Amino acid sequence: MRAELLPLAAWLRLSRLGEAQILLPVLLLACLGLAASARGRRVAVRWLGATALAALLTTASKLAFIGWGIGWEALDFTGVSGHAMFAAAVLPPLLWWVGGGPLAAWWLALGCALAAAVGMSRVAVGAHSGSEVLAGLALGFAAALAALSVRRPGVPRYAGFWLAAWIAWVALMVQHAPPSRTHDWVTRMALTLSGRDKPYQRPPPVAMVGAKAAHAAASGRHRARVNAGAVRAAGTGSGVPGPASHPAQSP
Repeated sequence: MRAELLPLAAWLRLSRLGEAQILLPVLLLACLGLAASARGRRVAVRWLGATALAALLTTASKLAFIGWGIGWEALDFTGVSGHAMFAAAVLPPLLWWVGGGPLAAWWLALGCALAAAVGMSRVAVGAHSGSEVLAGLALGFAAALAALSVRRPGVPRYAGFWLAAWIAWVALMVQHAPPSRTHDWVTRMALTLSGRDKPYQRPPPVAMVGAKAAHAAASGRHRARVNAGAVRAAGTGSGVPGPASHPAQSP
């Protein structure tokens, strides 16, 4: 998919659209704007509450695997994709509210498409499996639905300005924000809670044939490198490249 659709650099930039450090400030500022009206406050409360719950479930799934090896091997599931979750929770309601007017449905569709693209990027860069991305999108869209289920508030004043400001913020952060450290924090928390000295590593399958065996061996070597980086990060404070089974993952 990566080679056929976009170069790796483009996938990596697209993937950053799902980072918490980029989307959470946008979410909080949007909710402050929504608080100007009674209906908007209901949207903001539901939106923030549902997103917080989705983030909690996402983090719990990562802790469960990194600390205790709780996952779903048949689906290659080691934790919900936080990037996919945040993109799906924030982008559709944001564009639905700011776009407004007769084009509100199109803005909503654009937000959903962007969230899906972020999910695709997580698979393309090797950060998550398809099952982990689908779980993230499902959680995020459920959080978005909690906000969308309230009758849409009026279009904010200076909507064009706010939309341009948010686009500028996201574009700037995608290019210049430091690497996300959220997975580093989750890894340290998992090791502390579980008492392990290194993240859980799923053992390789006993016997596989043909191309599957070669892929599994390469995956096992890669996971070992990722886990070694996580252990070093826990001791040195450096960034962790990814989860116990995928690189470059962060909630």
